[in-house]
Amino acid sequence: MQCTSWNMIWITLLFFIAVLPVNVISGQTGDPLQSQSHSTKPIQSPLIEEMTIRDRAFGSIVTAVAIGNSDGVHKAIETTHSTIEKIRVGVQTGAVTLPKNTLRVKDFLELDQKFQDKLDALDRAARHNNQREMLRITNMLLSTCVKCHQTFRK
Repeated sequence: MQCTSWNMIWITLLFFIAVLPVNVISGQTGDPLQSQSHSTKPIQSPLIEEMTIRDRAFGSIVTAVAIGNSDGVHKAIETTHSTIEKIRVGVQTGAVTLPKNTLRVKDFLELDQKFQDKLDALDRAARHNNQREMLRITNMLLSTCVKCHQTFRK
């Protein structure tokens, strides 16, 4: 089998989806909505909530892209629409704090918006059933996830 750039993209995508789910990347164990303190009450951190929803959606997106299911891509993206505003409100109210580089909230919000813009572009590609573009954008989304986690996650 020849190692083309498309083969490398698929290999990279499958590796990250199969090996590095968001809980491993973030260093969390157990229920991500549970407080890290000794409290037994779950904490609905908008940041953790968004990342959990995006993690689930991204897994569904990769599967849908891999089998050419444009409708599956669209449905997975729809599940993420409510989360971006929760992050913005959470930052304004102080409910969202970054584990690392806490003073770079503006950079975080810009990166988060870029991620959302890429999701919107992926949705457009899915609506046009453009398989090549869906694959390209999915790879870009993965890179954005990794960059954000490297920058803002402990």
